Amino acid sequence: MIKNIRIILIEEVHAMFQILVVEDDKELRDLFCTVLSDNGYKPIPASDGLNAFDMLEKNYIDVIVSDVMMPNMDGFEMTKVIRKAGYTIPILIITAKENAADKHEGFLAGTDDYMVKPIDVNEMVWRVEALLRRSQIVNQRMAKLGNTEFDSTTFTVITNSKKTELPQKEFLLLFKLISSPNRIFTRRQIMDEIWGPDIETDTHTLEVHISRLREKFKENPDFEIVTVRGLGYKAVKKNDK
Repeated sequence: MIKNIRIILIEEVHAMFQILVVEDDKELRDLFCTVLSDNGYKPIPASDGLNAFDMLEKNYIDVIVSDVMMPNMDGFEMTKVIRKAGYTIPILIITAKENAADKHEGFLAGTDDYMVKPIDVNEMVWRVEALLRRSQIVNQRMAKLGNTEFDSTTFTVITNSKKTELPQKEFLLLFKLISSPNRIFTRRQIMDEIWGPDIETDTHTLEVHISRLREKFKENPDFEIVTVRGLGYKAVKKNDK
């Protein structure tokens, strides 16, 4: 009974998310699809890069999980073509290529995350979840707090007709905080979701970004960023203080 309730809850949370699994090894492809399905996602299998494009044309895809070494079109080439076509779908590369040069090639091609085989399939699911969280921040185009509007299509903050354009990371950080006013986000949560779990980012980088945002919006009438000692940060509505 409890297991059935858990499955229903997972399906309610993730049922709308479709994950394209691109892997030429059928056993691995089936394994990845089964694990994703067990966690409430709808996996869509593809045997190589070319097959992946067929699936992209027929389905709305939220995240792509792809191998690199495949016939017809490998994962790196597929990623390059996807990015050139204007798709911003998050891509998780899973490959046996483990040296730094290969990882660099993958990120240059446009991948968002990278795992080296053999992998922990549970970790794969966690990374898919993190990619979805980050993409949802970007895909949620507008937000408003008081008289201040936040436009994620231009990374612009507008208050009483005054426009402030921000660098991407600063905007995503601010957008995350103001989208859930008064909610505390830990430093680790913020760094993992904005910079990614594998990017070597220390707390100083986050502190610098917070400091810049505070300076830019110190006169804003609607919100401020508050440090919660020992935990992290939150955005607070000024009239709620």
